[in-house]
Amino acid sequence: MTRPASPTWSIAQVAEEFGVTHRTVRHYEELGLISPERRGTQRVYHRRDRTRLNLILRGKRLGFPLEEIRKIVDMYDEQPGEAGQLTYLLDQIGDRRLELERRRKDIEDSLTELDDLERRCREDLRRLG
Repeated sequence: MTRPASPTWSIAQVAEEFGVTHRTVRHYEELGLISPERRGTQRVYHRRDRTRLNLILRGKRLGFPLEEIRKIVDMYDEQPGEAGQLTYLLDQIGDRRLELERRRKDIEDSLTELDDLERRCREDLRRLG
């Protein structure tokens, strides 16, 4: 009994599914983040490529640089495997959270300063008018 072939996707299908351009998908391939099978000039994407692309895009949305994303994604296939990958990822999440909290405080401080400046400008305008 033969096993059914696992599903494959073209670059157009993968790009459309993830809402990215063909160029973006090729860029991640050039960086070695994904490695589709090649059949002549055609790229054939397997489930593993789609999973990796999903993780890459999630990492980008969360603000991780591509080198960090590569390290996290590659750890799955290396020792200590998934447990090591998850432990490392938790550390990175903590670092990213701290960075975002600092940014949020900076933004809140800036907004407070703008509110104060706006209030003073309006008061000065009322005094002048």
